[in-house]
Amino acid sequence: MQTRIQGTTMPVLEVQLDPNESVFSESGELSWMTASIQMMTHTQAGGGGGLFGVLKRVAGGGSIFMTEYRAYQYPGIVAFATKVPGHIVPVELGQGPEYLVHRHGFLCATPQVTLSVGFQQSLGAGIFGGDGFLLQRVGGYGTAWLELSGELIKQDLAPGEVLRVHPGHVGAFQSTVGFQITMVPGIKNMIFGGDGIFLAVLTGPGSIWLQTLPISRLAHQISEYLPHNDARQIGPAVGGGLLGGIVGSILSGDQ
Repeated sequence: MQTRIQGTTMPVLEVQLDPNESVFSESGELSWMTASIQMMTHTQAGGGGGLFGVLKRVAGGGSIFMTEYRAYQYPGIVAFATKVPGHIVPVELGQGPEYLVHRHGFLCATPQVTLSVGFQQSLGAGIFGGDGFLLQRVGGYGTAWLELSGELIKQDLAPGEVLRVHPGHVGAFQSTVGFQITMVPGIKNMIFGGDGIFLAVLTGPGSIWLQTLPISRLAHQISEYLPHNDARQIGPAVGGGLLGGIVGSILSGDQ
């Protein structure tokens, strides 16, 4: 297997597979492939453990269905492009710590890599899109490729070193890093600070990757230029009620 990452602003990962080699991704990630590549969509790849593995993967923000891309009789190429401007980061698994990745960060992986829930915290309606804060755990053996949005900042935390981060900027980190969600101190900071009311606290040792463009923040900025339904649509779609919608607007729905 040979790989190369091409491009700058919107990079693409090309994987050259020899006969009987394969990679898998969540459904819908394919960009292009040669005629010698065969694809098979099922529930087993990336989870292991049968139904329990699938449930763990879905709980971690992943898809029920995964797609395997395999070269059978002849070599072939399959490619996966980023969905927003950013970077593609390869990580090696099996000889060191696992990785926790933001819920949209998994791009593809070799067959023995597993996906499961890494962190999940419900933070109330209207916050983080109403779905709570989710991280996927990437483990097993082999290579996984992560998609991180915007510019990429890597930091190595020493034992006990703490970094407080806006949750949307958490791209990925090694499993040796401690992680928790805390509230911003001070009621004035929560209401008028403009940075949301939650912070992610990361504690070393381990490496972390910070992304400068949270997808939800990009979506919020774009939404200002899109047509919106009138006030009559306010009702069950609000989910958490009017208060949740107001809070969600204040917080920009970042995750």
